[in-house]
Amino acid sequence: MAHETPLITTIVGGLVLAFLFGMLANRLRLPPLVGYLLAGIIAGPHTPGFTANVNVANELAELGVILLMFGVGLHFSVKDLLSVKAVAIPGAVAQIGVATVLGMGLAWTFDWSFGAGLVFGLSLSTASTVVLLRALEERSLLKSREGRVAIGWLIVEDLVMVLALVLLPTVAALLQGGPASGAGGADISLTLLTTIGKVAAFVAVMLLAGRRVIPWVLEHVVQTRNRELFRLAVLALALGVAYGASVLFDVSFALGAFFAGMVMAESQFGHRAAQETLPLRDAFSVLFFVSVGMLFDPMIIVQDPWGVIGTFFIIVFGKSAAAYFLVKAFGYPRLTGLTISASLAQIGEFAFILAGLGVVLGILPPEGRSLVLAGALLSIVVNPALFAWLDRYRGTHPAEAAAAAPDGVST
Repeated sequence: MAHETPLITTIVGGLVLAFLFGMLANRLRLPPLVGYLLAGIIAGPHTPGFTANVNVANELAELGVILLMFGVGLHFSVKDLLSVKAVAIPGAVAQIGVATVLGMGLAWTFDWSFGAGLVFGLSLSTASTVVLLRALEERSLLKSREGRVAIGWLIVEDLVMVLALVLLPTVAALLQGGPASGAGGADISLTLLTTIGKVAAFVAVMLLAGRRVIPWVLEHVVQTRNRELFRLAVLALALGVAYGASVLFDVSFALGAFFAGMVMAESQFGHRAAQETLPLRDAFSVLFFVSVGMLFDPMIIVQDPWGVIGTFFIIVFGKSAAAYFLVKAFGYPRLTGLTISASLAQIGEFAFILAGLGVVLGILPPEGRSLVLAGALLSIVVNPALFAWLDRYRGTHPAEAAAAAPDGVST
């Protein structure tokens, strides 16, 4: 009967396996995200035994992306970014550039196209929000100097990735390196300008009308004193804005969901909206990571071990070293530089989304996505060890730790 109910089978199988492997990862003091990805590998077509429906999983993953981006928007803080703008904005942009160039260099050794190298490099340049925030929260570093720099840095990375997701479909023909890219330069430029215009129009509508309409709707729902209706209103607004952005402005679901969350976060009901929708967002986020794991072919480790090692070194050492020297160049102490480096020595959500989009658009070869997933798994597994080393360093350098603790920082 399982083949007759692919939706139920995929959801049940995905969540059960995610729970089991998530518990195992937690027992091993690893982020549960590792367990969710392993659950997807077990449920995927590349391993024997139970196989979930890949098409259904991809549909669930799309919904997971929308809710993930909505959550990113809910936690987006202009205040946090502005407080460390002097280091976070130029530092994050430069670090993304370094990681992208390193990824393109590795892709060049695979004889991939320029577009494949660009997507691959960008996928390696951004850290996982889930992993970073958990590591900082466990160490009570969210309000410290290095914690706020790391969060501001992450916000800039997220914004750059959102922009990349919006523009990538527009320049796909150019990046594919096929015949269309050579002949249609003017057409591509026109399409790019059109896309930017549509995005600008959508942003203007959200900033001018959305800032008034969304809080007004939530305020009237709150007056009903019905918690269930409030939760439903938040989800309806998030999904409705994402769908409307796609249909009316021809922009991605991800961008629509991000701005829905960002506008909602600015209202007086932003914190409550984040709390009320957290269980559902978590559930679909888990299914998203499971679906990503289903796409991973473990044979890539055997077939291309040097590619996996190269990808891992770029993530853990290449971009982290760049971040450390950039932070030091802006006059911050060594401990802040080391904290930022450890925080960024992994990749996650945006890497999966960007690599997946690159494969769908025909820019990135499927093995590129497998290398990204292998690098993500290895880097997330190693990341707690880096923070453990950082904890020992902090303990042997109490003066540096005390200097980083105060909440105020001059930028």
